[in-house]
Amino acid sequence: MTPTEIDDHVQHKLLVREMSKPENNVAALNWRRLHLSRAKLKASSRTSALLSGFAMVAMVEINLPPGIPEPLLIAFCVCTTLLVSVHMLALMISTCILPNLEAVASIHGIVAVNESPHEKMHLYIEAAWGFSTVFGILLFMAEIAIICWVVFIKVSIKAALAGTIILIPVVMLFTAFALHFYRNLVAHKFERSAQTVQELEDMVNQLQSGTQHSLGGGSQVLHV
Repeated sequence: MTPTEIDDHVQHKLLVREMSKPENNVAALNWRRLHLSRAKLKASSRTSALLSGFAMVAMVEINLPPGIPEPLLIAFCVCTTLLVSVHMLALMISTCILPNLEAVASIHGIVAVNESPHEKMHLYIEAAWGFSTVFGILLFMAEIAIICWVVFIKVSIKAALAGTIILIPVVMLFTAFALHFYRNLVAHKFERSAQTVQELEDMVNQLQSGTQHSLGGGSQVLHV
């Protein structure tokens, strides 16, 4: 390990040790949310850049045979435009918010998390995550189906049907996984929130018992 890596490792261990203290539980929770927001924005930016690039290449490089029905061309243009627009919106949100989170995350200190805008920008972060990983991927699958029809409608309708039939169970599996994942994620967040509330109640009880013990000891000294 290089000296820089050793220093980062030592600072990370010190930060973890600070987070493990009972009085820093709330700050530790904020740090976890900060890193989760960073991970979501990074994944959104990578996915959006990749899929929007594919969509642009498909629109520019595709060879349209003559005689394609106009409704099919309209569907292709609308789907491609929506696909690129949704991913560009997610990419813009990620590009604007991510540097601010990276700047705070690079500071090794338990109090530095209060300077991060991830709590105020929570709705924008979730919107970017949803646009990139849910709506964007569904639009990308629809784009594949439309491209199959645009390319093969004058060559082989059976080929276009085969591509569409294959995509239908894929979309159903993707939707089922997304719903199942979201349900488990909500349940996990609820359990974590209940655990955090219980930890805070335990801290309050400990502080109250410690305060009463200190006051009782002081009154005994005054009585003597």
